[in-house]
Amino acid sequence: MNTVDAKRVLETALICSHQPLQVRDLRVLFQDALGADTIKTLLEDMQLDWAQRGVELVQVATGWRFQSRPQMREYLDRLNPEKPPKYSRAVMETLAIIAYRQPVTRGDMEDIRGVTINSLVLKQLEDRGWVEVIGHRETVGRPSLYATTRQFLDDLGLASLDQLPIYDTEQAQANAFAKLGESDDINQLSMALEDASMPPPPQAPEHAS
Repeated sequence: MNTVDAKRVLETALICSHQPLQVRDLRVLFQDALGADTIKTLLEDMQLDWAQRGVELVQVATGWRFQSRPQMREYLDRLNPEKPPKYSRAVMETLAIIAYRQPVTRGDMEDIRGVTINSLVLKQLEDRGWVEVIGHRETVGRPSLYATTRQFLDDLGLASLDQLPIYDTEQAQANAFAKLGESDDINQLSMALEDASMPPPPQAPEHAS
């Protein structure tokens, strides 16, 4: 099979799939006649092919998928004017703590935030599929250890936690997430984190008077 045909097969499978597909899944399309490295190279070529379109091919935590570009959100929202629920500052600050400090216990979160965390906050994050209990700390009471999920990374369009922006302080981390709790959906969070991770523009030189 030539490269053009192989890319056509990959595009069709990815567009028709409701979930991200991993390289091992995509190899099945070719009955393992194409190796993992070849598949990855084809996927990277496809990213360039779609670079000027409203849809992009991205690698997230659970595999590869096509998704609309953030710039298209304004237009797509017109097809579905119903707004998803917004998240409180407490919810998003708690999410930020888990994302940057995981695995953490509820006590750890309360120490960082300086306030008691309502059980409903954690339940809301668990119900959304963004955090989960991955074990227990071997201490008195064996408190649950919370961490973010692969769904959280998928919703942010990230392949790993290493792609989260680096902030100087815990407060900056919390603020980046908290202000997005007031936005209309998680795609806005992704855009804000991307903007926050960019270096500030260079300042014009000051002229001596």
